[in-house]
Amino acid sequence: MVICEGGACQERGYIYLWTLFAVALAGVTLAGVGPMWQIESQRQKEVELLFVGDQFRRAIESYYNHSTGKAKRYPESLEQLLEDRSALVIKRHLRKIFYDPMTNSLEWGLIEQPETGITGIYSQSPKVPIKRANFPEQYSAFSEAKSYKDWKFVHAAESTTDTGKQRSPSSQSGTSGTASTNPFSGNPASSGANPFSQNQNQSPASGANPFSRGSATE
Repeated sequence: MVICEGGACQERGYIYLWTLFAVALAGVTLAGVGPMWQIESQRQKEVELLFVGDQFRRAIESYYNHSTGKAKRYPESLEQLLEDRSALVIKRHLRKIFYDPMTNSLEWGLIEQPETGITGIYSQSPKVPIKRANFPEQYSAFSEAKSYKDWKFVHAAESTTDTGKQRSPSSQSGTSGTASTNPFSGNPASSGANPFSQNQNQSPASGANPFSRGSATE
């Protein structure tokens, strides 16, 4: 039997009710914030995927342009982008094999041309993209993508056709190279801004970030 004196029971009842209200309010708040956080996280990964995919495309293009012999060739593996031994002087077209920010793995889908090599890469993620507009011209087809697998980063000479044979997946080991200044300032791919950060600092040909969410409205 509980004995209350001087309205103690009434005061405890108020405290209990306020506690229940606070817990319910916190639950509603978290239920609303959760989906918003997931959407923002996915948007950041999209920016990172665009940057990383573009780095692969540029490296493949560089390998193609520096290939020797009568016929231009593409790399037979992504690892050849790290150390191109086709000439007398070893050339590095890519600092390291980047992780796919959408799958957090080193497994990339490969686009190949018969007897010529790898012409491009794409993510293995089956998720539906959020970004639907304001892509750079060479990636304008991404606006109609049904999944991130349709975000294909292909050498410009092959991007207007889809004759390349796709091979999936390809697991590559990461290799670090010499760091340089990252012109993609404010990109979530930089260290500490994203749990899937690549910590990559390779400079592209252009000094401006074509994938920055601040540069265009999505």
